[in-house]
Amino acid sequence: MFFALSKILWWLAAPANLLFFLLAAGVLLLWTRWRRLGRGMASAATLMIVAVTVLPVGSWMMQQLEDRFPAVSTLPAHVDGIVVLGGAVNPWMTVERGQIALGDHAERLTEFAALARRYPDARLVFTGGTGYLTRQDIKEADVIAPLWEQIGLDARRIQYENQSRNTYENALLSRPLARPDETWILITSAFHMPRAVGCFRKVGWTILPFPVDYKTGRSFAFDFSLNPAGRLMSLNAAVHEWLGLIFYRLTGKTDSLFPGPSPKS
Repeated sequence: MFFALSKILWWLAAPANLLFFLLAAGVLLLWTRWRRLGRGMASAATLMIVAVTVLPVGSWMMQQLEDRFPAVSTLPAHVDGIVVLGGAVNPWMTVERGQIALGDHAERLTEFAALARRYPDARLVFTGGTGYLTRQDIKEADVIAPLWEQIGLDARRIQYENQSRNTYENALLSRPLARPDETWILITSAFHMPRAVGCFRKVGWTILPFPVDYKTGRSFAFDFSLNPAGRLMSLNAAVHEWLGLIFYRLTGKTDSLFPGPSPKS
């Protein structure tokens, strides 16, 4: 129920969708006796689209997420395992075209391979089923094996968890693969790390965060740029993650509202 509800609510709340619906409804009302209301809605939608695509609102929101956990500069001499979250491979396109189809988060996989080589004795876990509401037939973990060989990693070292549909299930279903006293590294995108760490802590798994796949720089530049598609995509991603933090906390799936380096922070 939680999985379906979260997908439906996000479809309704996504900024790009809301702006589209507001603009479309306003234009339609222009052809009715509620023309004044239509003009107001269309004008409001247009002004908001201009604002969020000219001003770096999404980048600012994204940077707050990415800066929550610092990039790792010093790694321990020994780790027992490394777990990487899925979300970097399009499983349906991979099957359709017969080759690995990577998305926006490929750094999760390349850094996973690099750490696997650094720690040749560490156990390796890839966790990822499918996060799409209407397509549960093809799992990311079931199609990714050829990629490891392409980037020089022995696929036989890796354990796969292919039933998870969201971040909480990534943590919950991967947890039995580790013992409480072990040291594990968690790899996911920097903007996603707060929610991921909160979920892993919630299931009783203390883990070393290794954020990757940065979308913003170290310093925030308040630049003006007419890039509607890019700015809307950035805003969508940032709002999705902030709403995810709130929704997960309200439903008891993270240990705090905005998990940080210290537990309960």
